[in-house]
Amino acid sequence: MEKIPSFTIDHLTLKRGIYVSRKDYLSETPEGVVTTFDIRMKEPNREPALSPSAIHCMEHLAATFLRNHPVWKDKIVYWGPMGCLTGNYLLMKGDLTSSDILPLMRECFSFIATFEGEVPGQAPKDCGNYLLMNLPEARWEAAKYLHEVLEVATAENLNY
Repeated sequence: MEKIPSFTIDHLTLKRGIYVSRKDYLSETPEGVVTTFDIRMKEPNREPALSPSAIHCMEHLAATFLRNHPVWKDKIVYWGPMGCLTGNYLLMKGDLTSSDILPLMRECFSFIATFEGEVPGQAPKDCGNYLLMNLPEARWEAAKYLHEVLEVATAENLNY
């Protein structure tokens, strides 16, 4: 079998950042493109991965924030954690670049870093593992990514 493109990225040198992982062309128009972003929060194999309880909490908060965003909500297809727990995937409608969504990611991670209250969907009737949530850790990880990466991002953090 051929390696899928995401397994051809050198994870030994990959930095934290926002990367276009792939583009799927469903039609010949810009509206017919789905862009998959690699929202890389940890340097793979070089720093500890996100805990399952932190990334699960971030998933609930980010998905809720993005699907309610006044400008971007109609372009959001999916937000979810990577199996390796070093980041998240964001799928959006449109032929987009990492630079296009950098302000949105700053907003999103600021929202998570400062969130207080009940986590959306953290109830037995709403979530299949509602106890696997750690809001203080999610806030800490979001603030770290926001301040150390998103607020100071350069081309190195936006292009594979």
